[in-house]
Amino acid sequence: MAEPAIRLQDATLTLQGNAGPVQILRGISLQVARGETVGLVGPSGSGKSSLLMLMGGLERASGGQVHALGQDLTAMDEDGLARFRLGNMGVVFQSFHLIPTMTAVENVATPLELEGAADAFDRAARELDRVGLGARLDHYPGQLSGGEQQRVALARAAAGRPPILLADEPTGNLDGTNGQAIMELLFDLHRDHGATLVLVTHDPALAERCDRVIRLNDGRLDGVPA
Repeated sequence: MAEPAIRLQDATLTLQGNAGPVQILRGISLQVARGETVGLVGPSGSGKSSLLMLMGGLERASGGQVHALGQDLTAMDEDGLARFRLGNMGVVFQSFHLIPTMTAVENVATPLELEGAADAFDRAARELDRVGLGARLDHYPGQLSGGEQQRVALARAAAGRPPILLADEPTGNLDGTNGQAIMELLFDLHRDHGATLVLVTHDPALAERCDRVIRLNDGRLDGVPA
């Protein structure tokens, strides 16, 4: 049986708040198959984004285990996690997280350069052209619309052809037209390159496009008893 792309076993996340420790995730156990598309849904504050961050090693589990592509993320230090993400994961955030002092093509090329790609800028330009920004390579984020910035962020996440794509409300800051275009691009990447796609969304129609929908409520998988 093939190793799943992502596997969590009894994963918990507790963060320190002003009034003491706050349990964010409570014993999450699930598997995501390679090439699967999964929608994470649930009410605000249910732990969706936190779960996505655990999957990407961007938050460290307080307990339990998190594996991705057969690697134990809970056993890695921060440098190890960063190296693992660089070649294996693309992350698309709602708030873009572009580097404001870099042009669009520089934003996309930077992770490729860190991977040692000699043709980083050529690949970045091709990826930006693919998302409809071939004429905006030398524009800075402040010169781009919200939809264009999100396209740059998507191009950056996808340029290295990572086996796992994680998207946290990638259309949340966009109007309907731009949001629809971004989602089509994400599903195109999944289809064309076989990437595993996990996305957080409040849009039921979008979630239903996925192979499977996972619902969270109060830090637990819906239907799993406390």
